[in-house]
Amino acid sequence: MENFDELRDLAADVRTFIESSKDPAAALRDVVAAYDVVLGIFPSEEGMGLHVVKGSSLLDRLATLQSNALYSHTAIAVHNREQAVELQALVA
Repeated sequence: MENFDELRDLAADVRTFIESSKDPAAALRDVVAAYDVVLGIFPSEEGMGLHVVKGSSLLDRLATLQSNALYSHTAIAVHNREQAVELQALVA
């Protein structure tokens, strides 16, 4: 996984893609569908919080196997953890 600055950059790219789309909801669906793992990032008391929006079972499996297998990932900026949890429920 990348560091927090790189995740912020990924989230900025995703935001730009969604904002420039004629259909932001479809753009968000496309982003989520295109990646194995999608992280919701948000401000927290510690600086940045993370919530796995998509791909938690993949990450659990890789951790259990102690594998360094490659997977595609991106980040989406959200306002808080609750919004990340809501997004996770919507894409499930």
